[in-house]
This record gives sequence, structure tokens and C-alpha cells, in this order.
Amino acid sequence: MMKLVGPLAERDRWEATHCSIAKAVELVGTRSAILILREAFYGATRFDQFARRVGITDAVASARLKELTEAGVFTKVPYQEPGQRVRYEYLLTAMGRDLFPVVMSLWQWGNDHLQPDGAPLTVTDASHSPVRVGVVTGEQKTLDPEDVEVRVNRSVR
Repeated sequence: MMKLVGPLAERDRWEATHCSIAKAVELVGTRSAILILREAFYGATRFDQFARRVGITDAVASARLKELTEAGVFTKVPYQEPGQRVRYEYLLTAMGRDLFPVVMSLWQWGNDHLQPDGAPLTVTDASHSPVRVGVVTGEQKTLDPEDVEVRVNRSVR
């Protein structure tokens, strides 16, 4: 497990208020939100693509895309097909693109633990080398939970 340092060491003496994990899960922790993100990384940008490929109703797609857009994960950009009304594409912002390792981690975990017959898709870089997600130091050393320390950020308190 991770090592809790300083006032965090006594877990029963503090509560995980203002938890970044809780805030993230509140925004992207639904099945539809994660799968919308998957589709965005696959290249989907239009409402009908998200709804159809995720297999959700238009109402759910609309609600989720609205939440993700209001939070800054997507930006709406107008487009118009000839003879049609103005519609919007949903493009990932920098904040949204920062969710790439999250989506890739879930994909990797699912491949490793939930696909008894093997992963249906492989993930490689352009040279066809397998891609893995991990927690690394600045020197790219892979870390296990036991290698990580958690401290209070005094500049935020």
C-alpha cells in the first residue's frame, strides 16, 4: 500500500474531504462518461456517434456530454452540413486529453483481468511495440503502490 506521511499517517484522525478521486469519479465515474471518453479517443466528435457507439439513449448522451462540456473536458464547436441546421462537434480539451491515461489504465486492467480468452484489441505505438500504463518517476522508473508516499499539500490548506 501507499505510505501515508505526516498527519496522514494516523488514518482514523482525518477524513478524506476535498478528495480529488471523489471529484473525478463524480464527473467521469459513470459507464456512459467513460465510454464517451473511449469513443472520443477513438475519434468520435459528433453527438450521434457517441450515442450510437456507446449504446445509450439520446437523453443520456445529451446529459453526459453537457456535464463533460460544462466541466471543461470537451468544447463544443459548431459545424453545418449543406442544407442542414447548425450542429456541434465535441472536441477534447487539454483537460479531456489528460484523461487518456485513465482510459488506457481501465483498458489495460480489463485486458489483464477480465478477458480470459485474451484481449480483443492490442495497443501499440507506431513501431508496433506494446503500450502499457504505469506510475513512473521523472526518470521513468515504474513504481508500485509501496513506492509511493502521500503527503498533505501545505500550499493548499
